[in-house]
Amino acid sequence: MKKIIVLFSLFIAFGCKKEEKQAVVANDKMTLDENQKLYGNWVGDFIVTEADSLADESDYVYNNKLNLVIKKIENFKAFGQSIVAGNSRPLIGSFSEYNGEYRFTFNEPGNNSNDGKFTFKIINDTLKGTWTANDRKNKVLSRKFVLTKQNFKYNPNLMLPDDTEYVDWYSEKLDSVKEVIDDEEETYYEETYRTASDIITKLNASTTLLSENDLKNLKKLELEIIRNTIFARHGYSFKKKSFRQFFDPVDWYIPVTDDMSGKLTLIEQKNIVLLNRFQKYAEDNYDSFGR
Repeated sequence: MKKIIVLFSLFIAFGCKKEEKQAVVANDKMTLDENQKLYGNWVGDFIVTEADSLADESDYVYNNKLNLVIKKIENFKAFGQSIVAGNSRPLIGSFSEYNGEYRFTFNEPGNNSNDGKFTFKIINDTLKGTWTANDRKNKVLSRKFVLTKQNFKYNPNLMLPDDTEYVDWYSEKLDSVKEVIDDEEETYYEETYRTASDIITKLNASTTLLSENDLKNLKKLELEIIRNTIFARHGYSFKKKSFRQFFDPVDWYIPVTDDMSGKLTLIEQKNIVLLNRFQKYAEDNYDSFGR
């Protein structure tokens, strides 16, 4: 009888331990699943809040598009990546959660003069925070951001919006204008800029093999934008300010990489060769625009 009771007790104890172990695994899984909903691309405007008072505004871009990637959370550590303005930086920092509010502090490596620290919270579907530069001698000392989660997927059919003026504001040129007033000739200077027509919203170099007839009458800026729209569809992070100005404001554009190796389709590769050839000899018209 004692033997039966001992065996029964051992069975109950083993069963309890097994259930306890399963509960721990279940809780770990629940915690992992809870964190996974935070993983991915958080995308939005990266806006200057403080800059060196002696810096010229032309030395930096007031508003860039930021992709702040959360990759992994282990215990109280978090790992991610910041992608903005052609720079891709690994992030390591701390993580905590309280009452449905997720708090992060992410540090860039610190071996680049533009590195800094991200501090932010995720509440519901919004990520909101600030970035501060490590080097207080930088032209930009701090930025703010409000980001939303966006999944990236290459789509060759994406096009630039057709309700926008495409002006290269970084190509300013001063043209002298002569005018006769009261029989006297006066000269003044007018700012002019490279401009693109709506052809850039119609020619798709990712889905259509372009011909010489398609490109022969296009301006240099138009050829540049059509070519770079290929890269934008793949999530290329542009370093040049003159390119970012056309893509950062576009809703579908998400900077995810600075490496295009093996990503371009055969159609895109052939079109880029043709576009580069025409771009080499193309010229631009400069138009006058009010700011």
